[in-house]
Amino acid sequence: MNDDELLAALGIEAAPIKAVTRTPREERIIAGFEDIVRFYETHGHAPRQGSDLDIFERLYAVRLERIRQLPDAQTLLADLDSHGLLSASNDIPADISAMDADALLAELGIADLQADPNDIRVLRHVRSSAEKRAAEEVAHREKCEDFECFADLFKRVERELKAGARQTRPFGNNVSIEVGHWFILSGQMAYVAEEGEDFDSPQGKKDARLRVIFSNGTQSNMLRLSLVRALYKDETSRRITSTDMGPLFGDAAEEDDIASGTIYVLRSQSSHPFVAEHRELIHKIGVTGSKVETRIANAAKDATYLLADVEIVATYTLHNINRSKLENIFHRVFAAAQLDLSIEDRFGNPVKPQEWFLVPLHVIDEAVERIRDGSIADVTYSAETARLEVVG
Repeated sequence: MNDDELLAALGIEAAPIKAVTRTPREERIIAGFEDIVRFYETHGHAPRQGSDLDIFERLYAVRLERIRQLPDAQTLLADLDSHGLLSASNDIPADISAMDADALLAELGIADLQADPNDIRVLRHVRSSAEKRAAEEVAHREKCEDFECFADLFKRVERELKAGARQTRPFGNNVSIEVGHWFILSGQMAYVAEEGEDFDSPQGKKDARLRVIFSNGTQSNMLRLSLVRALYKDETSRRITSTDMGPLFGDAAEEDDIASGTIYVLRSQSSHPFVAEHRELIHKIGVTGSKVETRIANAAKDATYLLADVEIVATYTLHNINRSKLENIFHRVFAAAQLDLSIEDRFGNPVKPQEWFLVPLHVIDEAVERIRDGSIADVTYSAETARLEVVG
């Protein structure tokens, strides 16, 4: 038996499959609605309008409202509308309702759906305003031809970060972006080198074209609002503070500062012959999170303080500084002048106190100033000249 005879014996009447033919207009509507359905399945909600939302979500919201107004959309898309997107509220946001049909279609990036596809008056291969705004979200980077003019600047900021003269902070609300500001975006340091004239963005906010230089030798002429959105989207983004945001060490903390402790410089009153002979040069440099007076209260009983009372000769208040890292900086800079002295503790055991250095007080003051301006990373102390000298 052939196929037809077999189907007839089973009582099944073979009916030809009807080919579904759609016009180019219907195909465009279906394709556009499928994008909206995919957005819903990814994000769990229908696309919405709002100047602070992603450009593509706003684009889909416009498209959905336009499709809802098409008289044949319910029938055409019934099989695809498993989430009930077409039956949602027909209230059109103010910024959409104010558009005429041509403006809505232009926002969607398509020509009049009723137009003859062969009509020479219909523009094709022309980016819509929405597509242009979307391109701004991912502004292209290109090679920075004059990066050598910025290379030393990037190196200096890196040194200032390591020395604590600059800090990194999460990119938060009300953070301005101006020429000279530094950020970390997608793991790269970014420097705002130039800014064009201000203009009103489509969202009603002030915007401007920037020239942003990146530490990998590239640059981007992105919009200021685009940089803001990129920094917000990048969970690892940071702003880099300026060195002129107030002293790291001073008598009073700024409003946003967090006092971390105090650098203290002590002079020993020990009667040890070597200490007595070089008393004006021997200093203990330390960092504490409590009061210095409390820290040295029992100095005469503590081998750390040479089992003698000490005199406080200088203090510097810390703000937003890691205390342990700062101590390591002092130890590195003055390593060549560390005091090599052993004394016996109260039980007769030999002890070699740390943090004591044969360094003049004015050199310690200079080291603190270099920590403030970020140049401490380039120097070390020379015991021969009793000066801070540039490494190399």
